Amino acid sequence: MWYNTKATEVLGIQYPILQGPFGGNLSSVELVATVSNMGGLGGYGAYTMSPDDIYDLDKQIKGATDKPYNLNLWVSDTDATDGTTSDEHHEQVKQVFRPYFEEAGIPLPEKPAPFKSRFENQLQVVMDIRPKVFSFMFGTLPQDVMEQLRSKGIKTIGAATTLDEAIALEASGVDMIIASGFEAGGHRPSFLAPAEHSIMGTFVLLQLIKDKVKVPVIAAGGIANGRGIAGALTLGADAVQIGTAFLATDESGALPIHRQMLFSEAAKYTSLTRAYTGRLGRGITSRPAMDLSGKEKLVLPFPLQTTFMSPLRKAALEQEKWDMVLFWGGQIAPILKHTKAAKVMESLIEETTQIMNP
Repeated sequence: MWYNTKATEVLGIQYPILQGPFGGNLSSVELVATVSNMGGLGGYGAYTMSPDDIYDLDKQIKGATDKPYNLNLWVSDTDATDGTTSDEHHEQVKQVFRPYFEEAGIPLPEKPAPFKSRFENQLQVVMDIRPKVFSFMFGTLPQDVMEQLRSKGIKTIGAATTLDEAIALEASGVDMIIASGFEAGGHRPSFLAPAEHSIMGTFVLLQLIKDKVKVPVIAAGGIANGRGIAGALTLGADAVQIGTAFLATDESGALPIHRQMLFSEAAKYTSLTRAYTGRLGRGITSRPAMDLSGKEKLVLPFPLQTTFMSPLRKAALEQEKWDMVLFWGGQIAPILKHTKAAKVMESLIEETTQIMNP
């Protein structure tokens, strides 16, 4: 059967379907449990969470499913030198974004406080709670860390946006590699070259990686139905990771308006932008994203830009100025059909079976 792959064997799941582990409160315990209980691999993005929050989260997920699930963290969680930026740079950014804050009728924010990386403390939690699967983005992990994870029976998955990144991840000892195409919603997890120089489609990237690495490869980006899964498997993928289709379901942590936007006409138009977080990511095209196209240096480094934009996002949501908000989403959104996670899983399995095992 099509679903008997290296990935299902290694991960201990029935179907080679991974739910994208959304960060920034977009994941939910209910979504993770639904996908895992139906034979896929639910995923939770925890990069913004404190160690204590991750401990609590793990208890909640394990109370909702006894199946494997994926916990996701970011190896590199800041681009800010010493966690901050210069006063001059902050003033430049304020001038660029002043019109939006004035339109929303709110004051420009003060310079964000210095950011301190949390990754090492979060990583210790992973060692303690031992999720079946630990995926990470924006880099590789040192050999000693990989050995510790392996000794605890934790399967590791790294994300690559280029062939070079995939080769680096394999050399580091990961169990699997995600081939993250530029069609995908959310952040581009590039780490060897600037994200703008690491723009490759999922199916091309998948074939390049399959040709050069031996570990199983997971295709991600632009996949939301059985045809997409069948195409990825035919090109050599051992599994797929699906984000936008699950983000749009009632079970996700996305706001109701976010889910509505993914089913709206606006979802036909997405763009990659640094305007909201300081890192390149794809969402439904907004005015700030359009206005800052080609002016990516006029933002604060990640995650200071996120802090800077937070009050504008809050005000824009309250005032229903949807064209000022970044709603994360991938290019595949216009074909979405289902609002329930269980229905998404059912249709993915049924459609893929019809194509692969007619």
